Amino acid sequence: MKSERSEGMNQVEDMKKGQQTEQMQQRSQRTEQTKGSQQMQHSQSWQNSRNPQHSHQVDQLWAKQHVQKTGQLQAMLEQKPLSLIVSLPGNDLALARAAWEEGADALKVHFNVGHRASGNHFGPLDEYTEVFRAIRSEFAGPFGVVPSGSIEGTRREDVERLAGMGFDFYSIYAHHLPSFMLQNLGLESTFAINNEYDVSLVASAAHFGFTALEASIVPGKEYGTPLSFADVLHYRQLVLQAGVPVLVPSQRKLVPEDVPVLHHSGIKAIMLGAIVTGKTEDELRRAVSSFRNAIDRLTGRDGS
Repeated sequence: MKSERSEGMNQVEDMKKGQQTEQMQQRSQRTEQTKGSQQMQHSQSWQNSRNPQHSHQVDQLWAKQHVQKTGQLQAMLEQKPLSLIVSLPGNDLALARAAWEEGADALKVHFNVGHRASGNHFGPLDEYTEVFRAIRSEFAGPFGVVPSGSIEGTRREDVERLAGMGFDFYSIYAHHLPSFMLQNLGLESTFAINNEYDVSLVASAAHFGFTALEASIVPGKEYGTPLSFADVLHYRQLVLQAGVPVLVPSQRKLVPEDVPVLHHSGIKAIMLGAIVTGKTEDELRRAVSSFRNAIDRLTGRDGS
């Protein structure tokens, strides 16, 4: 009898344990469901904060209908392992011809800006419309422009004319770039930073649709001095953080022997300016040719 009672008590205890286990499992399931529901609600709330009902209206601020960008600069940077851009020391058709005949992949000109490296001052857009159109009529590659040397001097009426003149992209310091230029004006956009910028901020550029970053990070008092490993480390840091292709202008006195290390750092283009090209056609031809040859030896003329 005792054995039967003991066995019965054991069965009851087993049943109780089973019920307790089942209750614990149910509580655990309810807890997980609650967590999942909370996470889903949080996720939906986060998504709604990122994509609120008015997001479409906000997006319209950044785009004009039927304004197409050529995409030439982006295509060049994607297709070529290392590109050669020439920032002309003067708005001159002969200089532009010399640059592309010697192998420049892209050209950049200026207006309404004082150019520190060349010592030149570029006047208003109307002074150069004919030469800009002449360059565009002969040069098929990416063609860019610096539209101002200050935020106050950046005129909307000028910038809105640029796509119609055949420009593919603009290039300007971030602190000279007014908010209206973040809209789609038919131009690809690049921006420059100097040595005073917080490097961590550049990662936000892709959000605003920028095609590339110009790493103009050499202090003005050091213009024309040789490239150092410290410079290369800064360029590499920008490559890793920017989220967009990085272009390096020749603020240092770059030489063709610098090409392999710059390429190895991950930059997508070398931009030759007056410090390297000089101001005359002959000087420019020699400089562009030497860098073209260095890039070709490294990557092949077809960019492969």
